[in-house]
Amino acid sequence: MMEDNEVDRLSKLPDDVWLNIVERLDITDVARTTILSRRWRQIPAMLSKIIITAGSFQPTHERRKLTSDDIVRANTTVLEAIRSILERRAGSPYTIHLLCMQFYLGDESIFIGQTVANTKVASVEFTIMTKVRKKITNNGLLNYGRQFMSFFDSCPNTFGGLARLTLENLRLGESDFPKIFSVCKQLELLRLYHCDMGIDSLLEVEHPQLSELVIACSRLIKRDDLKWLPKLTVLKFNVFRSQDDPFCLGYVPLLQTVTIINTGFAWHKMLKFSELLGKTGISNLHLDFRSEKIWVKPEGRRQLLPVFHKLTLVNLLNISEECDLTWIMFILQGAPTLKELSILVRDHLCEMITGEQRKKFMFSEEKDNGLE
Repeated sequence: MMEDNEVDRLSKLPDDVWLNIVERLDITDVARTTILSRRWRQIPAMLSKIIITAGSFQPTHERRKLTSDDIVRANTTVLEAIRSILERRAGSPYTIHLLCMQFYLGDESIFIGQTVANTKVASVEFTIMTKVRKKITNNGLLNYGRQFMSFFDSCPNTFGGLARLTLENLRLGESDFPKIFSVCKQLELLRLYHCDMGIDSLLEVEHPQLSELVIACSRLIKRDDLKWLPKLTVLKFNVFRSQDDPFCLGYVPLLQTVTIINTGFAWHKMLKFSELLGKTGISNLHLDFRSEKIWVKPEGRRQLLPVFHKLTLVNLLNISEECDLTWIMFILQGAPTLKELSILVRDHLCEMITGEQRKKFMFSEEKDNGLE
């Protein structure tokens, strides 16, 4: 046991080690530590990484449907938290290297954005959620899209300094995405979940700084045209509904990692990597078939060498137990520098659709058809 006048070992640690430990805590736990001692009271003014999420202030046992009052309460608490932290940092010599904020799209979003705009931060990340997370209607998508653009137009300086942005459930106008890309000049990471511009829309992406792009469940986008992304290194596609190639690669000289996750239906096109990836020379490839139809067409070594000549890591996930694995040989033959091949074969019954629903939604009954 410690004597009354003995300082605990944690408080004896050097500032950099001590802060590294504290910054791994949830923001609510960080706030609680400020009552421990005079030194701990200085924590908010010393943090280099601040992460504030709406969920941090909600009881973990609450699983009920969110109401509008819940959204207001969560966003207000996030706003009060960031204001309190920033007030304590007035005159602090310490720099905030990373500020991550997760909040809901609402009227309070503007105040959060304006508060961040007046803060000196090296890197800012926004994750903007919506009240309805799943099974959202078309009207819901349109309303959230208009609400987001109103927020965006009210805080141009904030979005102009963002390094990371995650959006969900938005249907935007044709000019909105180009506007976002032109204003968010510092953007390095962009995640889009269920975002589109209507039926058979085309998303064109041009950005000088973007290094990681995630597009998930954008079912109505016919194709994503990645025209000019000189710093893009990571590309992830999760679920596409197009009968054509889901994306087209333009100038992406640094692209290294490509991840494609998709449930293949009977009408899905068999993708050819020689056409889809062009001459990118990627090093990491991750494919998840969700225990359904294989949507990759085997090709010869001559066609694949321009794409796979630098390939060192391949993950093939959730291949259906019905499938013959001889088709994967084309990857081995076309990737002379391959170092690691990981294969997971399983029928994930928790995610698979069974019975009459398979015919209704046009699931393929021959999951390795077209691989000959």
